[in-house]
Amino acid sequence: MYDKILNTVSGLGSPRVLLAGDFILDVYIYGDAMRISPEAPVPVLRVVKREHRPGGAASVAADIAALGAKTFCLGTLGKDNEADVLRKLLSQAGADIAGLIETADRCTITKQRYVGLAQHRHPQQLLRVDEEVDTNLSDKQYAEILEIYKRQISQADIVCLQDYNKGFFESRFCGELIKLAKSAGKRVLVDPAPKADFAKYAGASAITPNRLEASIASGVEIKTIADAAKAAKILYEKLKLEAVIITLDKEGAYLKTAEMEEHIPTVIRNVYDVSGAGDMVLAALATALAAGVDYKTSVEICNIAGGIEVEKFGTATVSIEEIVNEILSRQQKSGSKIKSAEQLTACLDRHRAHGQKIVFTNGCFDVLHRGHIEYLGFCKQQGDIVVLGLNSDSSVKKIKGPDRPINNQLDRAAVLSALESIDYVVVFDEPDPLAIITKVKPDILIKGQDWAEKGVIGREFVEGRGGKVILSPMVDGKSSTDTIAQMKSLQKDGK
Repeated sequence: MYDKILNTVSGLGSPRVLLAGDFILDVYIYGDAMRISPEAPVPVLRVVKREHRPGGAASVAADIAALGAKTFCLGTLGKDNEADVLRKLLSQAGADIAGLIETADRCTITKQRYVGLAQHRHPQQLLRVDEEVDTNLSDKQYAEILEIYKRQISQADIVCLQDYNKGFFESRFCGELIKLAKSAGKRVLVDPAPKADFAKYAGASAITPNRLEASIASGVEIKTIADAAKAAKILYEKLKLEAVIITLDKEGAYLKTAEMEEHIPTVIRNVYDVSGAGDMVLAALATALAAGVDYKTSVEICNIAGGIEVEKFGTATVSIEEIVNEILSRQQKSGSKIKSAEQLTACLDRHRAHGQKIVFTNGCFDVLHRGHIEYLGFCKQQGDIVVLGLNSDSSVKKIKGPDRPINNQLDRAAVLSALESIDYVVVFDEPDPLAIITKVKPDILIKGQDWAEKGVIGREFVEGRGGKVILSPMVDGKSSTDTIAQMKSLQKDGK
């Protein structure tokens, strides 16, 4: 499964997305919460910094750009400083903002979040202040937006409607956007507002409500996967859609199409902040579908992207590189880290293709001790992927003598593969690691400081390819030989 998703994500390209919706400026005001006000039982914030981030449809635009796609933004902004800030943020993200029209009678929608910091860390949102006008636009404004939409539709690969219920998507206008897109042969994706009537989204290709939104619109309280299946079927049939994707937070998503009804689980994450998770899902779905990916694989990508986003504070983008790294990490955990030289070569080719640095070290690692743990942790700090070349039993005997190893190569490999600092273990038979080093082709070769005078095997090969050799500091008094000697001494004394 992971191979398919990895290949898909790596080949999304740069599809073009026409994005219409409620463009919002998110403002984060951070302050040290050092005391309680003498005027009222509330914390006093001493402001230390301010951040501006794209919110609402603007967050979707930034997310789409981070995934490598092209976005044309269509919506309204006020004639104010907040509009200037939001335009700058979107332009820096790479979005086309020519479709954001100014409206003198409306302010730029702004959400100010006051965030308290304990000991300059641990941000905790204390209060949000919204500035907005949520009435419908004028007929003239809708007509202007429709003209821009008609000019852009032919250039888009897919259309996204991000509805935050701020008055932009008046029912007839929303229906016209969907009708024009479908007439032009374009899919229309909708992230709906939390309201009971989804009728204005009828005829779209797909909707992506969360658990609460789907519950409100379908009349089915979603507590279980079976409930999600009922709600999805109701919305699918009522709105005449291609697909319904109900996002279920830690439970992943439920997908309903004409061909399938399936719960697509996700990996449970440490949720830091759910702000922007729905935006990320819409962006990932749009980018994947526009690139020709099927619904199921697209939703699997959405699960991964959304999971990464909720581990960040506030609305935040997720890059292709982050998704790739997450997939590679899951791929490693889902299978054995212990690889043959041939299997390892294929794995490392994928890591190199995504710019990850390969670290190599080797040894017998007969009886694991603190010195080993610190050494391997040092190796992990030097690059992205750590490959450990493990001496086979026969090669250990040649190096250490007939009484070694104490633990056979299968046991040693199993213990080492359980360490987070190790990504792959490969066993080699030769008395020195040069042959396996030439197969691994590491960017960084690491040995202990005790090899400074002996000469590091493989140095010439690695440095000849532009890599580097690093000598790790040693933990005094810690070695397998000493540990084994102590064990034998204790055993002898016990007799």
